[in-house]
This record gives sequence, C-alpha cells and structure tokens, in this order.
Amino acid sequence: MTSRMIRPARVTLASALSALALVVLAGCSFQPEEQVWEISGPVFGTTYHINVVLTDDQERLETLASGIETVLEEVDASMSTWRADSELSRFNRMDDQSEWVPVSSGLLEVLQAAHGVSRLTNGAFDVTIGPVVNLWGFGPEARPEQVPSPEALAQLLAATGFEKLELRAEPPAVRATPAQYVDLSAIAKGYGVDVVARFLEGEGIQAYLVEIGGEVRVNGRKPDGIAWRLAIEQPVSEGRQVNRVVALESRAMATSGDYRNYYESEGRRYSHTIDPETGEPITHNLASVTVLADDCMTADALATGFNVMGYERANELAVRENIPAYFIVRTEDGFETHQTPAFSSFVTQ
Repeated sequence: MTSRMIRPARVTLASALSALALVVLAGCSFQPEEQVWEISGPVFGTTYHINVVLTDDQERLETLASGIETVLEEVDASMSTWRADSELSRFNRMDDQSEWVPVSSGLLEVLQAAHGVSRLTNGAFDVTIGPVVNLWGFGPEARPEQVPSPEALAQLLAATGFEKLELRAEPPAVRATPAQYVDLSAIAKGYGVDVVARFLEGEGIQAYLVEIGGEVRVNGRKPDGIAWRLAIEQPVSEGRQVNRVVALESRAMATSGDYRNYYESEGRRYSHTIDPETGEPITHNLASVTVLADDCMTADALATGFNVMGYERANELAVRENIPAYFIVRTEDGFETHQTPAFSSFVTQ
C-alpha cells in the first residue's frame, strides 16, 4: 500500500457580500462551494498528483484516494518490469512464447495501443526493445561497466521487433517467436493516468487533473471556470524552467526528452531513449517533444516515438496526421521551438 496525502490545492473563500449575492441568486438556497483537492503519493518509481474538483467531503476524498491506490497497484502488478511477480515479468521470463499466453484485458489494451503507434511511427516506438535498453543500463539491471559492443547490439536487435509480438483479442492472449522481452515503460505511465481518469469519472468526478511522473490528463474546468493550465518544461537538467504554457480541457499531454535520464562515459553522453533501428541512444538535436491526445497512453507512446525520430521526421508525420505536437530543438545559440498547426490553439503563453 502506498502512502498518500490529501489537501486542498486551492481554497477560495467568498466574501460576505459575494456569499449574500449567491444566496439571492439561488433563491435563498445554499450550495456548498467546490474546491480543488489534491491527492498525491508514490507510484511506478515516481509520484502522482491528482486534483479533483468537489466540495469539502473528507469521507469521499478518502474513498477516492483508496480507489486510486487500488487501480494504480493493479497497473503496477500487471505491467512493471521492475517487479519479478508482475504479469509482464512472468511473460518475459518464458523461454517459449510460441503458444498463446493468456493476458489481462488491461495488458492487451496497452499492447494494442503500442502496436498502433509502432505502425504509425514505422517502428520508432517498439516495446520489444527492452533487452537493448537493459544492455545500455537503463532497465532494472545494473548499469554496464562499459558501453555495449556492436556485436552484442546486433545480436539483440536481430531478435527484437514489434511485429514479432502477436496479439489476440478474444480471449486476450499474446505470443511471440522468438521469445520477446517486452518493456512498457514508455506507455504504462500514460495508461496509469487513463485508468485513474476512468475511475474518477466512474465515481462521478467531472473535473480533474491526473499527473503521474509528468504525464497528464485533464477533464472539465476548475471551479472558477478556467481551463487547466499546464507548463512545458525547458529541457535543461539543472532546475526547472517553463518554456511554454498550454490550456487544456478533456485532453492528455505527455513529454519525452533526453535531459533527465542519461549517463556519461568517456566524455560521451548516453540518453535513455534508444533508437530501435540502430540499438543506440538517440544523438540528434531534438531536446524534447510534447504531444497532446485524447488519452494519455497514446500521447505517452507518440512522444517517445517522435523523440526517437528526431524533429524533421516527427514533425512531418505529426503535421500529416494532424497531431498536436510541440518540439524544442537544440541549436548552437540555445533552443528553438516549433509547433504543428494542430497544437497552436492550445498555447496561452
């Protein structure tokens, strides 16, 4: 069970005059004031922060907090590669995956979404690249004492490929030849956000903001009628700076970049984002990319795929598919930004 905290993210007290006016307009009936409450805690090796709009009802807040813990624990127990007992880890340990292996509906949903993004990005997003990620030291295994050899990379790459993973809808099942190691770290957080959003809507919460490790989904508006405002970070490893602010309603947002998770060896910087085509960390000048979508797992996967592709290829695809995307590109003079036409309407500053 994870620890959690519930607190009012914003409490607005009406003045006596305003309160009187509200009573008159409401025909002398009193309506409890809605506030933004925050529920937070640790999950997936990171943290979650969930804002919900409702009146001061501590019992209901506790019920929501417990339900959020439960659904996130179910996602972690299914899709974590850091837990030996997870559903995905058990599949990854199988030496023979050539026969259909039953899986949960949630795991199948994520794998189907991953397949769709893999096809769209021509393999730039690939959940079977896990062994190569581990070889570079960005998975559950320890960081290697030296960078992988070209021979070791070539051997692993030859055995991977999202097209080798077959999916069956009814009943939900997966099979692969040769056996694959599946890593959902670039889509599972987004799915976790979506699962929490579904839970909240099922509990009658119409206005919320769900954030897990930087991936976000919002619905409705805040009590003052203003849309949720989200910051896109400047891609720098020291401190946190705002590059752009967007206003969202009923949308999800995810960002992928190379400025947080990396290491240096013999004077070279190695990003955690691995190109499935080369088996090596990305080296282009795209520092970060932010994607908007209807659901967060799609935004999460697309952001990773676009980050692998680099600005030119990703921008071409995003424009063609009418995908809202925002790119921050490194230059000799600092950073320059680009956005697709579909993204422009969401920018506030």
